[in-house]
Amino acid sequence: MYDKVFSSQAFAEAMTVMQNEFLFALWETIYVTVVATAFAIVIGLPLGILLVAGEKDGVLPLPKSLMGILNIIINLLRSIPFLILMIMAFPLARLIVGTAVGTTASIIPLVIAAFPFVARLVESSLREVNPNIIEAAQSMGASPFQIITKVLIPESIPSLISNFTIAITTILGYSAMSGIIGGGGLGKIAINYGYYRYKYLIMLFAVILLIILVQVFQSVGTYAATKSDKRLKR
Repeated sequence: MYDKVFSSQAFAEAMTVMQNEFLFALWETIYVTVVATAFAIVIGLPLGILLVAGEKDGVLPLPKSLMGILNIIINLLRSIPFLILMIMAFPLARLIVGTAVGTTASIIPLVIAAFPFVARLVESSLREVNPNIIEAAQSMGASPFQIITKVLIPESIPSLISNFTIAITTILGYSAMSGIIGGGGLGKIAINYGYYRYKYLIMLFAVILLIILVQVFQSVGTYAATKSDKRLKR
């Protein structure tokens, strides 16, 4: 079996596919991952802030019922397996982009799956902020908005960047799964050639590229988090 996988014919076919399809698939994967992550952060960041600031002892207390509903919605969306969520998001994708399949359409379920995850990551980052700093800002008469924008967020920047890096690598993994419903990118190549046609060498190359992308995103995120950490500056 493995002799056929790594045969000269299989290798030649893989090289042809790489030359003709891999570059565009790589671009599609990066495009979907970055755009979906950006939208997930735009939605998840304020939700994560509300989860912390809106608590009973937070800087901007919100009604307990509202906080309960917010937590339930986030937990429900996080508990739905991504494959099922992609199918459930068909009508919304068709409404927004005009189709339920394709590269752009796959961004919709990716955002829906990712923003609750991002919200929890943001919540985790903000809870790491020293309460004494918040109390000091309150004692000086800072408003809730000022505390959020000038204390909570700036103090948690390194942690936020680290968690956003986790989010983008997770979304990258989800984007590969979107190939099952017609999404583009490296996931589509891996599924079309590896699963449907048993061209395992092509699938292996697609997986290697995905691993390289994860390493690139992780390295950039780690570097940015380290550079933004004031504790590491002398």
